[in-house]
Amino acid sequence: MKQVRWPSRLVKTAILGTMLCLTLFFGFAAPVSATDYNKRSLVGEDFSGKDLTDSSFSSANLRNANFKNASLQGVTFFSANLDSANLEGADLRYATLGSARLSRANLKNAILEGAFATNARFKGATIEGADFTDVLLRRDVQEELCERASGTNPTTGRKTRETLFCS
Repeated sequence: MKQVRWPSRLVKTAILGTMLCLTLFFGFAAPVSATDYNKRSLVGEDFSGKDLTDSSFSSANLRNANFKNASLQGVTFFSANLDSANLEGADLRYATLGSARLSRANLKNAILEGAFATNARFKGATIEGADFTDVLLRRDVQEELCERASGTNPTTGRKTRETLFCS
């Protein structure tokens, strides 16, 4: 029986083509940690210490959820219910908090730098040591937060009152 030999150029092209396809497919895939939790009821769930970067919790019920020391960079909490949620030490840089309810939430030492928080409600939230650098807030909400702003964020070294431009 005669053995068939493939031309080496054809084999190399096939291997390179396969590698390119795999690189394109996996290179542009969404990060493994990004998850869609939109419109879910996650009351009391424990997300403490987790990396949830770029995940989405739009319109989710997260009342009493625990996000202590979680990485929440770029996370979307648009219109989410975070009433009494624990966000102590959470990294919320560039998160979307538009129309979110953060009433009585614990934001102690949280980093909210660059977050979008227009129409977010913070009634009774604990904000000691929280960093609000470049956060988009309504003026009345900013004034309400200034009434109880105190402390310095242990990670960024910024004073809460200064990041909120309190007078």
